[in-house]
Parts: sequence; structure tokens; C-alpha cells
Amino acid sequence: MQETAEPVIYTIGHSNHPVEWFIGLLRRHAIAVLVDVRSSPYSRHNPQYNRETLAASLTAAGIDYAYRGDVLGGRPLDESCYLDDGRVDYEAVAEREFFRAGLARVRDEASLHPLALMCAEKDPGHCHRTLLVSRNLARLGGLDIRHILADGTLEQHSEVHRRIFGGLMPS
Repeated sequence: MQETAEPVIYTIGHSNHPVEWFIGLLRRHAIAVLVDVRSSPYSRHNPQYNRETLAASLTAAGIDYAYRGDVLGGRPLDESCYLDDGRVDYEAVAEREFFRAGLARVRDEASLHPLALMCAEKDPGHCHRTLLVSRNLARLGGLDIRHILADGTLEQHSEVHRRIFGGLMPS
């Protein structure tokens, strides 16, 4: 792992992994706190990732759980964040105070201990944790954002951004 002066923020998708595998990925990257950014922290197909069940599994593994889907989730309660066709307007979300406060809290927590933002989607390029949350954390500057892939390898946020949007990340 490369040493950096910037706080590191990881992201991870739980996908359909057994919870033991998932916890192994977190341990591999020395994650102390898992920050759940799902608007609805429940999974019909993967109940091991339901909020209470996951929190208990993480606690047993010595990893703290924090729910932030209320402010960093991909389906905000604020109706003004939706387009006429029902899709979420990520630019509108990024301007809301609740979202900005959530980003600031994650940034501050990352300076204290290694943390990972979690959602359900396996590929960070297909998830709001990248398209909305990490993208706006990167805009704050001073953070090293790394995405934990399903096989445990890391992809830098700049690489995911390039894969999704092409070209270099805006400053």
C-alpha cells in the first residue's frame, strides 16, 4: 500500500458476497469503520447486508458501522432532487446542505481512521457511491479515494472517473 499524506477514503460494494468474504476484504485494507450510504439499508436477496444484521457481523469482527444513507444515499427524500422523469439529479443533490454536511463528516472521519463507503453495486462505475459521493469528495480535494473491487484489488478514483466519463478529472 502506498503511503500518502492525504486521508484515504475507500468505497466498496457488497454485491452478493458471503458476509465473511466481505469482512475479509475490509480487513485486507485495514478498514476500521464501514459507512453505509444506501438510502434503504436492506436487501431482499442478500439479507446478510440488512442494516442490523450487517452491523452485528461487523461489530463481531471489530469493525464499526455507521449509517449515512439518509444524507449520502442515492435516493434522497428531498423531492426537489428529482427530474420530471423520476431520475435523481445528482447535481441538485450535490448542492443541498444535507449532502454537503454528510461529505464534510466523512472527510473529517477519514482523517481519524480508515473508512469505507458501502453500497450494494459491485462495480463502482455503476453506483452513486462513485457517481455522486466520491465524485464530490474528490472535488473537495485533499483526499485519496480508492475503490475496493470484488477481487480485493484497488482502483483509484481518477481511473474509475476516466473509465466512466473519459478524459481527466476536473479540478
